[in-house]
Amino acid sequence: MEEFRSGYVTIVGRPNVGKSTLTNRIIGEKITIISDKPQTTRYSINAIYNDDESQIIFVDTPGIHKPKNKLGEFMLTKATETIRDVDIVVMLVDDYDDIGPGDKFILDAISKANVPVILVLNKIDTTTPEKYKRIYDMYSEFECIDEIINMSALKGINVDLLMKMIKDRLPMGPKYYPDDMITDQPERAIVSEIVREKVLEYLRDEIPHGVVVEIDKMKYRDGKKKIVDISATIICEKKSHKGIIIGKGGRKLKGIGKAAREDIEKFLDYKVFLELWVKVRPGWRDNDSQLKNYGFK
Repeated sequence: MEEFRSGYVTIVGRPNVGKSTLTNRIIGEKITIISDKPQTTRYSINAIYNDDESQIIFVDTPGIHKPKNKLGEFMLTKATETIRDVDIVVMLVDDYDDIGPGDKFILDAISKANVPVILVLNKIDTTTPEKYKRIYDMYSEFECIDEIINMSALKGINVDLLMKMIKDRLPMGPKYYPDDMITDQPERAIVSEIVREKVLEYLRDEIPHGVVVEIDKMKYRDGKKKIVDISATIICEKKSHKGIIIGKGGRKLKGIGKAAREDIEKFLDYKVFLELWVKVRPGWRDNDSQLKNYGFK
C-alpha cells in the first residue's frame, strides 16, 4: 500500500468529442449517457476506477461551449471549475483540421491551472496519418500540454496507454471510495439521465436541449422478486414539443419508455415498471428557481 496512488482526473473538451464514451470505456459500466447530439452531459459526474495499485476518480464534465442561457452558463462554470480542482487534466479533441476557438478557450483555462495535461486526439480511426501529424505538430506548440496521444474511445484503441500515463502522474494517496463503488451519483440521478438519453435518441435536434427529466417515484417492492416501480416526468419548454415527445397515438413516448426501461433494468439488475409523463414548463433553462430544483445550482 506504500505505492498506492489515487487522485482526481477531469476529462474536458468541446461538446461531442467522446468524453462520456471514454469514461464508460474506462469504468466498464455505463455511468454517463451518450448521444451524437452536443451538450449531452449537463452535470459533472464522478466515475471511480479501482485496481490493486490505484484509485482514479474521473470527472466527466459538460462540453465547453458558448452559453445561450442560464443552463449553459451553469454547464460552462462546472466544466471550467473542475480544471482547477484536480490532479490531472485529460483534454479530448477530435478535429484533425485545425485548433478551433473552443479548444483554444480550454487550453487557456488549462494553462492557468498548473496541473499535468494529457491531450488525447480522439477518433483516430476516422482520420489520415497526414492529418494526424499536422494537428499533432500544432498542439505540440502549447507548453501546458505534457503528453499527446492518439486514441479511439469508441473502439478502445490506446485506452490502456492513456491509463498508464495517468497512473504515472498520480500522487501517492489513499482510497477515497469503497472498491465496489463506481460512481458517486445516486440511483435516481442515473435513472433520470437514462430516460433523457432515450429522449435524445428519439427526438429531433431542436427539442432535446430543452428537456430535463424528474424522477417522481422510485420504490422497490418487498418480496423475493426484484421489482422496482418508477414514475418519471419529461419536462419540455413548449406545448408543440410535448406533442412531438408523445407522438401520434403515444408511440414515441412508448418507444422512449421501452428503451429506457431496458437500460435501467441492466443498470439496477431489477425488473422495472416505468411510467412516463410529459409536462410543459416554459423557459425553465433561464429560470433560477427551476434550475435549482433540477440540481443546476
